[in-house]
Amino acid sequence: MQVILLKDVKNVGKKDQIVNVSDGYANNFLLKNKLAVPVSKKSIEVLETQQENKRIDEANKKAQAQEVAEKLKDIIVEFSLSVGKDSRTFGSISYKQVEEELLGKYQIKIDKRKFLDNQKLDAIGYHTLKIELYKGVIGEVRVHISERK
Repeated sequence: MQVILLKDVKNVGKKDQIVNVSDGYANNFLLKNKLAVPVSKKSIEVLETQQENKRIDEANKKAQAQEVAEKLKDIIVEFSLSVGKDSRTFGSISYKQVEEELLGKYQIKIDKRKFLDNQKLDAIGYHTLKIELYKGVIGEVRVHISERK
């Protein structure tokens, strides 16, 4: 019997995949537990509609991420740190602070876990941070750390 899987099923297939299974397995396990639906014209139409909607949604998310990447090119986030002898700084700037600054000043919401660099922001000067905004879309934000007066 051919069925369309509604969820991933171990050793059978992935979600939205059409698979051939025995009639007993389909009726007694997959259909009973709502893990699959039988293949019909209507179920194939629904599957195609869902896949098309998913493709459109993915394209929209990627376009939004590219817009955010363009906005980030022109942004320089400013911070200041206390400096002691020999131009050594006290403390550092965290990715959480960069995230909050982007949200507060520019209304750009970025998760701190999306930062690709693992560098410490504890030196005076300009730093460029890479951010994975979406699969394959990487934005860069510049951070300027100055001496606190």
